[in-house]
Amino acid sequence: MNHESAWYEIRLHGRLDPRWAAWFDGMTLRTHADGTTVLHGPLADQAALHGLLQRLRDLGLPLLSVDRVDLDQPQRKQS
Repeated sequence: MNHESAWYEIRLHGRLDPRWAAWFDGMTLRTHADGTTVLHGPLADQAALHGLLQRLRDLGLPLLSVDRVDLDQPQRKQS
């Protein structure tokens, strides 16, 4: 079983102020003109990912996508 940290991009429907970043383990928050927020950054393991997803659920923000980011590949263009 792989317990290495990985980078994730989590897209939410709704806007979060960047001040929420500390509540999300220091992940970077970006809001977009389409009314979505993207959290981006490393998580220690799957348990950390599940904990973060539970916090998002508790806020009531709809989850649009969760992607594991391969840092060796170019990032897709954000809107």
